[in-house]
Amino acid sequence: MRILLLGEYSNLHATLAEGFRTLGHEAVVISNGDFWKNYPRDIDLSRTYTKWGGIKYILHLLTLLPKMRNYDVVQLISPMFLELKDERIEPIYKYLRRNNKRIFLGATSTDWYYVNACLNEKPFEYSDFTIGDHIRQNKEAIEARNVWIGTHRERMHKRMARTCDGITAVLYEYWRCLQSEQAEKTRYIPLPIKPADDINDTTSIHVPVKIFIGISKNRSEYKGTEIMLQAAQDIKSRYPEKVSLQIAEGVPFEQYQQMMNGSDVILDQLYSYTPSMNSLLAMSKGIVVVGGGEPECYDILNEKELHPIINVQPNYESVYHELEQLVLHPERIPVLKQQSIEFVQKHHDYLKVAQKYLDFYNTKG
Repeated sequence: MRILLLGEYSNLHATLAEGFRTLGHEAVVISNGDFWKNYPRDIDLSRTYTKWGGIKYILHLLTLLPKMRNYDVVQLISPMFLELKDERIEPIYKYLRRNNKRIFLGATSTDWYYVNACLNEKPFEYSDFTIGDHIRQNKEAIEARNVWIGTHRERMHKRMARTCDGITAVLYEYWRCLQSEQAEKTRYIPLPIKPADDINDTTSIHVPVKIFIGISKNRSEYKGTEIMLQAAQDIKSRYPEKVSLQIAEGVPFEQYQQMMNGSDVILDQLYSYTPSMNSLLAMSKGIVVVGGGEPECYDILNEKELHPIINVQPNYESVYHELEQLVLHPERIPVLKQQSIEFVQKHHDYLKVAQKYLDFYNTKG
């Protein structure tokens, strides 16, 4: 099977491509590397935001269009799979529809179905846009509502969802938000993680406990990172002999991984029900995640025994309490580390996940 993967978030497509190739298929990734994260890709399609950057980007895209034909499957990372205004993305989508056998749309990030469901259906106790009945008013949440609700981008996304062959949802939340209108077309497929080369020792108890947190540019408040960081800093201040804290801010993926290696605990995704690619990568290395791990994330996997994520509620007090319990009772950490490794191997191994994608593609053949 010939598979084209367009766009990138959090190393998803690059990892999937490796899985497809190992299983004997041809896979090509065209992306911008997810901006400063600089994930691997076969063909770079990145844009510089200068006076002539947009023109150069469009010219480059036009030269690549002939290379985007005659694939068995085109998998789009999201409706916004190019660094263009949605009015210019839609004609490219139609071109891809005409010149390839099947098109699959990823539910991998903020989009209309997610924003609309969070704001109107309110299926979650908390999300990137709501906490209970309260609508969050941070800058990033407001901007997301403005670009997705009542806009051309909303209409474009709905048209893509109606005309694509299938939708792949990578988190429980995204899958849940598609159930009202696109349930039959949507399949939940876990995020893919390659086996880690540098797995932590899961038998020793470290003092101090090594806590790690990564900060994404311009998304700290939206993802709750500033709350988690404050809790971690306060824990370190209270227990200076028992805690070390490392912060990675705006660094490329390879450097991020190196900084994370050897940590005992990672803080990630305060407002999520499910672990992200970064969380799962850490878990594969034997690092305990404090973040999103609601019962729904295990239920959708039918996982009854391995529940290694330390779930927190979206507030400072919850994060502080869970970190303090880990610091005061570090004997819990080795068990959680081992369960984390087993959980990722069981549900998120990149070859198992790649096969799930292939199975879904074949149901639409």
